[in-house]
Amino acid sequence: MIKEKVEKALAAIRPALEADGGNIELIDVDEAQGIVKVRLMGACSGCPMAQMTLKMGVESAIKKEVPEIKEVMSV
Repeated sequence: MIKEKVEKALAAIRPALEADGGNIELIDVDEAQGIVKVRLMGACSGCPMAQMTLKMGVESAIKKEVPEIKEVMSV
């Protein structure tokens, strides 16, 4: 259930990442600890702003949709 909500949140922000030549892949959702693991791909994978995008964009979007999530990590 939580994984589907996370996927929905990622789908909402994916077009913005794709517009910059990047993308994001969901790797794992640890429901017990509230941790989501994602992989930034394309232009996002080597971008110096990737960490800020991850925390300010991806993490905040996921937390808004799925309050149970405490952290989003890039792997």
